[in-house]
Amino acid sequence: MATMSQSLTQLIRRIVGAQGEAGLAELDVAGQFDPQAAGDAMARSLNAAFLLALGNLDERAETWLAEKCSDSNHGAVARFYHDAVRLIRAEIEQRSDEDSHFRNDLQRAASDGSIWAATFPEGLWCLENPAERAAELRQRRGVSISQLNPEPLIAPGRQILFTSNVLLTVPPDSQDINALPLSNDLKNAVRKAAEEPQLYWYDHPIPIGIDAEQNEVIYGLRGLNESIAFEKQRGNADPDDRITVLLSVSVTHRGLQHLAVDYLRQTLAEVEPFEHLRVYVITEEAADQLVDRVLAPAAERLGLNDVGELLHRVIGVDGAYGRHYSFLKAIAALWAVTIDPKIKATFKIDLDQVFPQKELVEQAGGSAFELFSTPLWGAQGIDRDGEPIELGMIAGALVNESDIGRGLFTPDVTPPRTIPPGEASVFYTRITMALSTEAEMMCRYDASDLDGRTSALQRIHVTGGTNGILIASLRRHRPFTPTFIGRAEDQAYLLSVLYRGEGPKLRYAHRPGLIMRHDKHAFAGDAIHAAREGRFVGDLLRTLYFSYYAHVLPWGADRTKRTIDPFTGGFVSRIPITLVMLRLSLACAERFATDDTDQHREAACMSKLAADRLGEVFERTEQQGNPIATPWAEERRAWDAYYDILDGWERCIAQDEDWAQSLAQATGQLMHPCRIDSD
Repeated sequence: MATMSQSLTQLIRRIVGAQGEAGLAELDVAGQFDPQAAGDAMARSLNAAFLLALGNLDERAETWLAEKCSDSNHGAVARFYHDAVRLIRAEIEQRSDEDSHFRNDLQRAASDGSIWAATFPEGLWCLENPAERAAELRQRRGVSISQLNPEPLIAPGRQILFTSNVLLTVPPDSQDINALPLSNDLKNAVRKAAEEPQLYWYDHPIPIGIDAEQNEVIYGLRGLNESIAFEKQRGNADPDDRITVLLSVSVTHRGLQHLAVDYLRQTLAEVEPFEHLRVYVITEEAADQLVDRVLAPAAERLGLNDVGELLHRVIGVDGAYGRHYSFLKAIAALWAVTIDPKIKATFKIDLDQVFPQKELVEQAGGSAFELFSTPLWGAQGIDRDGEPIELGMIAGALVNESDIGRGLFTPDVTPPRTIPPGEASVFYTRITMALSTEAEMMCRYDASDLDGRTSALQRIHVTGGTNGILIASLRRHRPFTPTFIGRAEDQAYLLSVLYRGEGPKLRYAHRPGLIMRHDKHAFAGDAIHAAREGRFVGDLLRTLYFSYYAHVLPWGADRTKRTIDPFTGGFVSRIPITLVMLRLSLACAERFATDDTDQHREAACMSKLAADRLGEVFERTEQQGNPIATPWAEERRAWDAYYDILDGWERCIAQDEDWAQSLAQATGQLMHPCRIDSD
């Protein structure tokens, strides 16, 4: 029997090729390695040397990587690749020792070329018979309804706090800041912020000063405003109603924090008013004030001492996606307790999405507000494992702007006709995402096994926008996304409470037809293109963090993965370091294989970003074991403290205690300057 090191070597050779034979990735990695490389060619050689060293394909490669670790210009990237070789070998040995199933899968992949057996078994499962697999997954997600919600929403415009997130960044280097349509004070502030180091990376942040027609804030709010006008025409809201919209503002550079509100206020002042919306903006500074001026004092009154620092850790909007995502859910509970008790739920949209109201009425049977008013949202039921569940959350779906002409129920992700070479030879999430989209998001209720009354579908696969939660369920179950999650924050949210507590477990109700049109490519293409490198590295971090996260959850990784496979579970890997490094190196090699110098620069940028961001996680993993165990436990305590404060505060408000009433008023006063729409 081959040793695990031999199996790893053979696996890499299957992927990249050996002795003149083409590998599954169809890349000439050996040809990209030049020991005499210098300047721009160094990034290509470092990346190639990593793969060659891992597969023992060139006896010079590992020694050369070690030598380049002291290079003044490329040493950090060289050390990253050199250390990764050692970490992968150790990871493969450890996983093989602990998991006989993985050991067999690795040997199979090495012997017959079934690479996904070791790196992406979820994809193999989906490929075996896609139609049967989709039916099987839909069956697995089924719920027998024991009780519909006796008090469903009846006035969504007044009962739902709508939320979204704004991502701001500095103008591109090619932009003349003096030419921006901003006040002189804002220009000076932007110029100063642009000189700072970037702290956070987002998929397609909005550059300060971007044209109005490409600005997601204007686009999303205008679409929502038009949707509310439509609801008023159908009699679903009073003519004078304004729905409340709460925007968090996350920034890439710290200096943007203090100018965000002024910038957005000035930006909205230059377009037609959104007469149906009441818009608030929460920055990191405003979130800090909520903790310091209301939550911490309330905690002290309730005898919950020394929680201020814990609360500051999780209450805020800057940082990885998980931080603002949890905040936008959690603040709805605070809003309902202290500002507007009519609020019964919160619903998040993304600003590159709109409700296609005409199509919703024609093809889904109702407008957005009418779809919200379903008794499935808040229903009780039993899942296919016999577990009591509470459908306290709701999830919709997306249709691409380019596809809606084919019908509202057109999946936004479809199966590929073929699997491309390169990175996809080890991991191709489109396979699992497409099957999950078809099985979960496109499900319609009829008179058969899922009728929407006695039986329904629960959702695991959700999108960052088009989902909501009832305030009562939020406060009872206390879900959150950890602040270290920088991608798929929507998928991570449920994991925190997947099997928590003794009663019914919190789940998403699937609402057929609750579909938003996704327009990102229609107006934000430049921003998306500019953020490709950060997005890709963020996706690699997603695999690391989800894999580690599954192991710190109290109910264990195996139970978690059985529930969330295949799509979300595809990012919970048995060999996360190995997988992300193979994806990175193959993706870079693909770009280096072209004649496009822009592709070469993108690959070099990806490897440098990965060295910074993945390397830091690798280092903590070596030092601490699971690097998120302690942060996870602290954040769980922080959110429990937050909801304990709200519970006690609400009781004291009901008892008309002066301090409780005073702090509730202070909350409203803090929010007043955050409002940016015109009356």
